[in-house]
Amino acid sequence: MNAHMEMENSEVLRVKLEVLRREHRDLDEAIHLMEASGRADQLTLKRLKKQKLMLKDQIARIEDILTPDIIA
Repeated sequence: MNAHMEMENSEVLRVKLEVLRREHRDLDEAIHLMEASGRADQLTLKRLKKQKLMLKDQIARIEDILTPDIIA
């Protein structure tokens, strides 16, 4: 793969990373609002928390790809 394609791929990953982070924050906020309301449906909360965890895993994978290994 040439350097130009690698740069394009890293830019795409950076944009995707920002989108995933925003979705993660939005879900976190929604979960907190539902819990604070005292009328939260437990099944819905469980699904939202699971979705939030999946987003966190995707974020971590992309961060690993974008962060070069540092040899100490």
